[in-house]
Amino acid sequence: MAKISLHSQQICGLAWSPDGQLLASGGNDNLCYLYGVDEILGQIRRIDPNNRRGSLIAGQALAAGNMRNQERDAEQAIHGPSESGTRTMEDGTEVWTVRTSPDSIRNLGSGCERQLWVHRAAVKAIAFCPWRDGLVATGGGSNDKCIHFFHASSGSALATIAVAAQVTSLIWSTTRREIAATFGYAQPEHPYRVAVFSWPDCRQVAAIPWEGELRALYAIPYPWGKTEPGRPRKGTATSEGCIVVASSDKTVKFHEVWSTEERTAVAGSGMLGGSDILEDLEGIMKEGDVIR
Repeated sequence: MAKISLHSQQICGLAWSPDGQLLASGGNDNLCYLYGVDEILGQIRRIDPNNRRGSLIAGQALAAGNMRNQERDAEQAIHGPSESGTRTMEDGTEVWTVRTSPDSIRNLGSGCERQLWVHRAAVKAIAFCPWRDGLVATGGGSNDKCIHFFHASSGSALATIAVAAQVTSLIWSTTRREIAATFGYAQPEHPYRVAVFSWPDCRQVAAIPWEGELRALYAIPYPWGKTEPGRPRKGTATSEGCIVVASSDKTVKFHEVWSTEERTAVAGSGMLGGSDILEDLEGIMKEGDVIR
């Protein structure tokens, strides 16, 4: 459907905005680009079962039927020549698939981006805030060692947190005005591989040390909540709290960073890598704002 050629080195980070209208990419070229989906994909109409003039999105599978010829004609009219075929699923359903011809792929280069943010190292960690439209956080690698906050619409830099470590992932809380970060190589050396910061004051509210020289390579949020309507997960709370971290020792670690119970200390006193922002840890977990 589309191909963007902007980064000069390998791409190592991708993130969608919660509403699906924005896409961000980070690369080893120390750049983070922000794109608008409408500009990238163009005006593509989805199939409407009640409207025979609708069109397919390339590569999307639809049940075969009497509308097949009309849909194929509409697809070719909008996207150009394409390849199509049918296959039968295990349940007996016949499916028609369409593959767009390379001649009709949108190739985009310089100028297609909405914003460009320059860092001092590779940008692997990117996260859109789920409760504040237009707020984007990025994390720089070993030569950057900072968490950056930007405004998507204007491109303005809003804040920076120095963490004295490679930022490998960022996860916004959905119920608190806080963001969790995981760290790789630290310089100067410190033991913390997970930390939580409040927004907008950028104060550290938690830090989790790891033993030895382990690094946190990547993290995702645990899918807290309900598996089925009215049926909560067994043995878990119904709100968020846990992140799942890939470690350099070939293990996966689960950390509860947003507890539903009374907060307790999770780290020792002192500074995290000498950063003034993190100097106030003092051995306790400070309460962050809760979104009601």
